[in-house]
Amino acid sequence: MNARPAPASTRHEGRFRVLDRAVIGARRFFVGISASRVITCGAGTWLVAAFFAATGVYGLERGGHMPVAIETVRDAADSVANFAGFRIANVNLSGQNHVTPGEILATAGVKPNSTLVFLDAEAARERLEQLAWIKRATVQKLYPDRLDIQIVEREGYALWQKDGKINVIARDGTIIAPYSDDPRYIRLPIVVGEGAQKHVGDIVEALSLVPGVRDQVRAAIRVADRRWTLKMRNGIDVRLPERDIGDALQELAVLDRDKQLLTRDITIIDLRLPDRVSVRLSDAAYEARQIELKAKAKSAKKEGNT
Repeated sequence: MNARPAPASTRHEGRFRVLDRAVIGARRFFVGISASRVITCGAGTWLVAAFFAATGVYGLERGGHMPVAIETVRDAADSVANFAGFRIANVNLSGQNHVTPGEILATAGVKPNSTLVFLDAEAARERLEQLAWIKRATVQKLYPDRLDIQIVEREGYALWQKDGKINVIARDGTIIAPYSDDPRYIRLPIVVGEGAQKHVGDIVEALSLVPGVRDQVRAAIRVADRRWTLKMRNGIDVRLPERDIGDALQELAVLDRDKQLLTRDITIIDLRLPDRVSVRLSDAAYEARQIELKAKAKSAKKEGNT
């Protein structure tokens, strides 16, 4: 039978009680050795110093001040390294377009007094690659005072609309930035719905092979995360099959070229069945069609009576 884990507060209190007992035990130990004649003065001094250092670290950890303390120590170390000539005097940035130099330096942890000695290049690279725009980063330290940072940015591939929000996404579906009126985004294809960002490459690449159809598409809507429906600029919905969307789009391109299908008075073109194409007329077109059929039937009846 598995034991139920103790509540977080109980575990933390238990940890602190253990640490408290450890500190009390250490104090007793050092009191004992301070009274002992076996320990020399020099060794005793070092042990006492180590005890107080350990006590200080424990206090910082328990008080939640450790990150600030580490940063203070690092700044002090950088100040010392500055005198030795290791201050970062030259930073070469390359590859950035959307990310500003200030964002890159701040994320990498480069300050005016930073030195190459105490800059963790691998940690800086990992932090940079956590930025949405940055796909890959390289950080190189060139002693004594030069730092090279090379950036490979993601490219805006499409616009993804979901829950009323529009974001710029990369080819792999990563959200890069909220949509704005940046000229670079205006001509990006639009995909809509849950799961659309995961399959954006499939529909964009398939449409790129039929430019005559692609140029009439206003948005591609992901339906139940299984298939696509194209919303055309004139209001027609084109329902694509779950598979072989490239073949369906090629068939649509041929029908539009030969029969101007995409410019007719219809509302839906259904390509989900591989052996047929179904269309739904608009209300006005349906009424006109009914009138036409009645007129033909009436005319045929008259000819039969003569």
